[in-house]
Amino acid sequence: MTSRKPSSGARWAVCLAFLLSACASTPPKPDWQLTAKGALDRSVQAYLQGNSRIEAVEWALARRELARTGRADLLAQAELTRCAARVASLVFEVCDGFAPLAVDASLEQRAYNDYLSGQIKPTDVALLPEQHRALAEGTVSMESLSALRDPLGQLVAAAVLLQTARAEPAVMAVAVEAASAQGWSRPLLAWLNAQLMRAQVTGDTDQIAQLQRRIARVLAGSTPQR
Repeated sequence: MTSRKPSSGARWAVCLAFLLSACASTPPKPDWQLTAKGALDRSVQAYLQGNSRIEAVEWALARRELARTGRADLLAQAELTRCAARVASLVFEVCDGFAPLAVDASLEQRAYNDYLSGQIKPTDVALLPEQHRALAEGTVSMESLSALRDPLGQLVAAAVLLQTARAEPAVMAVAVEAASAQGWSRPLLAWLNAQLMRAQVTGDTDQIAQLQRRIARVLAGSTPQR
């Protein structure tokens, strides 16, 4: 006797029952988690897109939701994320929001803060996210930089190399293309201007003109950086 395959309707019913049982056994995430993550993501995107007004609104919401937990580690991570977006855009300044939280932050978070400022200690490199370790150790490999799948991480790594005087023209080119591919006008303009400064030093008039034209196109089409 041949066995009968379950109909598509029966299979759908089994799948639905499985999904419902899975949902019933998994408690939903608290509202503050969803709100904070969404607001933080939007604030970072707004900053990279050059919209400081939206960035400020979303950041205030994210920080308010995280502050409700009283957890320094969550606030520290959010502050580091915010500072990373600034470093990616070649804004090199002290991560003021992280400083008062540092005493209660994790060793990994403190190491990443040092990394963002270009002051990571050799003994702390192992505490960094794996994708940044090789570059932090001083091994500048274009393969390692290009292999970073996270565009923001790629820009941060390139910015740290620039901050520590290890950014060759190829590093700048990778950063420019990473920002361009995402439509992030703020870091794109920063990196294009860094390339322009280098071209002016070397006296490469053709590259200077090309970069000036590209900068003008970005400025014409980007959100005003308020």
